[in-house]
Amino acid sequence: MEVLETTLPGVVTLQPRRFADDRGYFYESFNARIFATLTGSDAPFVQDNHSFSRAGVLRGLHYQLPRAQGKLVRVVSGRVLDVAVDLRAGSPTLGRWTSVELSAENGRQLWIPPGFAHGFQVLSEQGADFLYKTTDYWSPEHEHCIRWDDPDLAIEWSDARAPMVSDKDARGGSFRDAIKFP
Repeated sequence: MEVLETTLPGVVTLQPRRFADDRGYFYESFNARIFATLTGSDAPFVQDNHSFSRAGVLRGLHYQLPRAQGKLVRVVSGRVLDVAVDLRAGSPTLGRWTSVELSAENGRQLWIPPGFAHGFQVLSEQGADFLYKTTDYWSPEHEHCIRWDDPDLAIEWSDARAPMVSDKDARGGSFRDAIKFP
């Protein structure tokens, strides 16, 4: 597995090594020892989630506080633009974002440690199956949402059409008013 740095310290893209032949391919999608070595995190994963989203769906920007979650995310069918936003108070990159295209074809994964908001937009016409491991359990009473189109963040979402968002995401708050991580 190879590590590809992003513009945010701590957020890294992991590129697994695929072994392919005429029958298809095989790759190790997760190995705790390798993950700890490459990311510096030995946080245990406690929950696996799988979502399917139609073309143009945008989910996020979500985070939990105080029960912060680290997320290891990947796509097993389709393509998404995956985004992480730094919410760590005192961080030199507070309020900055990074994006990575994740797809079944490229096999990349994104590690988003606690302290970041997360969202993604589906780019493929057939939709996308999105898998993610979390370091803490989902806790609805600790969940927060920042609007995907917050002008202070000015995230460059790739899809030109108006995204399809949930009511909760449409009511998300501003980055300025968001509770930040200590």
